[in-house]
Amino acid sequence: MSLSDPDYDLVAAELGRDPTPAEAALFENLWSEHCAYRSSRPLLSAFDSEADQVVVGPGDDAAVVSLPSYADGEETYVAMGIESHNHPSYVDPYDGAATGVGGIVRDILSMGAYPIALTDSLYFGGFEREHSRYLFEGVVEGIADYGNAIGVPTVGGSVEFHDGYDGNPLVNVACVGLVTPDRLVTAEAKTPGNKLVLVGNATGRDGLGGASFASEDLSEDAETEDRPAVQVGDPYTEKLLIEANETLVDEDLIRAARDLGAAGLGGASSELVAKGGLGARIELDAVHQREPNMSALEILLAESQERMCYEVRPDDVQRVEEIADRYDLGCSVIGEVTEGNYVCTFEDGEAGGRETVVDVPAHFLAEGAPMNDLPKEEPAEASRDLPDADLDSSFDAVVGSPNTASKEWVYRQYDHEVGARTARRPGDDAAIMAIREAGTGLALSAGAIPAWTDANPYDGARAVALENATNLAAKGATPHAAVDCLNGGNPENPDVYGGFSAIVDGLAEMCRDLSVPVVGGNVSLYNDSVTGPIPPTPTVAMIGVREGYDAPPMGVTGEGTLLEVGAHGDALGGSTYLATQGGSDRFPDLPADPAAGIDAVRAVADLDSTLATHDVSHGGLAVTLAEMVGEAGVRAAVESVATLFDETPGRIVVETTDPEAVRAAAGDVPVRELGASTADTGLELSVGDERLTRDAEAIRDLRAVIDREL
Repeated sequence: MSLSDPDYDLVAAELGRDPTPAEAALFENLWSEHCAYRSSRPLLSAFDSEADQVVVGPGDDAAVVSLPSYADGEETYVAMGIESHNHPSYVDPYDGAATGVGGIVRDILSMGAYPIALTDSLYFGGFEREHSRYLFEGVVEGIADYGNAIGVPTVGGSVEFHDGYDGNPLVNVACVGLVTPDRLVTAEAKTPGNKLVLVGNATGRDGLGGASFASEDLSEDAETEDRPAVQVGDPYTEKLLIEANETLVDEDLIRAARDLGAAGLGGASSELVAKGGLGARIELDAVHQREPNMSALEILLAESQERMCYEVRPDDVQRVEEIADRYDLGCSVIGEVTEGNYVCTFEDGEAGGRETVVDVPAHFLAEGAPMNDLPKEEPAEASRDLPDADLDSSFDAVVGSPNTASKEWVYRQYDHEVGARTARRPGDDAAIMAIREAGTGLALSAGAIPAWTDANPYDGARAVALENATNLAAKGATPHAAVDCLNGGNPENPDVYGGFSAIVDGLAEMCRDLSVPVVGGNVSLYNDSVTGPIPPTPTVAMIGVREGYDAPPMGVTGEGTLLEVGAHGDALGGSTYLATQGGSDRFPDLPADPAAGIDAVRAVADLDSTLATHDVSHGGLAVTLAEMVGEAGVRAAVESVATLFDETPGRIVVETTDPEAVRAAAGDVPVRELGASTADTGLELSVGDERLTRDAEAIRDLRAVIDREL
């Protein structure tokens, strides 16, 4: 860890002296890209974060939005957040992914909320590469073991394979939790004289320098050299911390809270008091430790997991200690909130006496990092060069691609029903959680499609937002709010920063058009390795709301007409078809009025005559129709190969007993007849003058590529 010369000079000028070694390391971590968003914060004002339902917007550990109530129960809020654990998951896929889950769950705890669901959005190099499959298996195992052990179901997400992640995978995890207005907690310190109490695991030396490690390119030897920067998780302690946090909130013992993540205790405690315009005095040697002879710097910056920092009234400290003891958790009174600087002292037994190792203005430490003004290059548009591919082979290649294949291998490892709220399980367009307190169905969709943003960062990001909204609407839910995880390569490269800037603008514009506030998120840059930068990747985790928990299934019943609701974009750029067959094309045009399309999809999904719905995206109509085959079959006709494989989002296929009701509900949004469902299983497809048939077993075999290889 080392503070750059310009930053060192800025800190020295502010302090009027050279910083101590502990101060320099603390500034280096808190002013890193990972913590301070130095290259991305100037761009983030593009997002609209305000709306009537927004209770807590960007800047806290998690966002909070209110839910519409369809019952007579108390008002209910949803806390939502998203986190990346990209570099750690490359170095150690199991612990890197597991601690990503633990971190985002604690962000939800910080708001006083109880976590009820997780989503995982995972991105790896080419599936044919052995190392990609090794990372994939380790990451899924880490998420499964941690999430299952803490009793929070993983109900949705996405998995993508792309050569751009060969040297740098992405692991983006989102979490939602429930909280009522009277239980809401924030990360803003309230009152000088209140105590700062550390609850949870003992502090060790794991994760040292994790924030700075996440703010630099991955080196060729990262898997060995950077292992000490990866935290090690303990899900059973996290489960105890979840229940202890709930008890502390029940008894109104917490004034403010922050979880210990990036930059450890130094990050959590300084940010907590800085948000309140206050300071702190902390005795680092009072922290409960699990390793001997830890230095002040190690205690300050270790990123040991399963720890929370609470602001507590002096009279409540004893009760907090009793609750921590009940749940077999460590508890240390480490200092207090003050009106002065952020001060850390340490008594070194060998040197003798108490030494002040940090004495800096809290706001300067937490918010004073200078922003970067970086050059950027606009991404170029691809030209049209379509392949002349055989229908049968291209259909099998697209439906059998690892990106469009069944992800059952992933989600069957997760306990997605723990908590008894999961009304719509993984594998459908969106998961639905039953919020019985409000009579509300909470729909969740999360992910991105890197082939889209690689082909066209701006329109690809717009399409990612529209795709997630369509997933919700296809299950009868109205998009309600979103958080994002913006992943990019080294921003110091103008082409990389240009692509990153474009995904920010595209995502912000589409969410604005859909009236979906972006209430929080995470930025992860320097996802660059010896193989090059990742594609700009804007993971979106979006929630939607609907009355009740029932929603149309994805599979056809064999008793209705098949209609497509929504318009084609008349291009194949970014499609699975081009990825498997070669060639290039511009990105498809998106709907001129995307909000009208989402309203139409939601209205159609809610019709009594609707039997099944499924969105059109990855792999186009070819994959949508193949996935709808199950207990019944599909007979359909489309005009051309381009129509079959077009991935323009904002569309669904609906099975209905009343086509005219669908057309009436859709209004001005295009509706066209594709065919019908059949009692016989399998797919019969006419594409212009060509015909293609696949029985249900053949489709299942095509879609089982991940199961076969792992």
